[in-house]
Amino acid sequence: MGQLLYILPLLACPVGMGLMMWFMMRAKRPADPGRPPHTTATPEQEQELRRLRKEIDALRGEVATKPSPHKGPRA
Repeated sequence: MGQLLYILPLLACPVGMGLMMWFMMRAKRPADPGRPPHTTATPEQEQELRRLRKEIDALRGEVATKPSPHKGPRA
C-alpha cells in the first residue's frame, strides 16, 4: 500500500495528459458531421473583401508598369 502512494503521482501526469488530449480532439469534431461548416460572409465582410481585391489589383498594376531595376543597360 505504501508503494502505491509513490506510483500514483507518477501515473497522474500521463493519465492527465491523455485525458486532455482526448477532450481536445473531441472538441474539434463538429456537432453535425453531415452539415458543412458555416461559410456565409456578412455584408461587412463582403464589402471588405471587395475593397481588398481592388487594392490587390491596383498594386499588381503598379508592379506590372514599374520598370525593374535589374533590367537596366549593361556597361
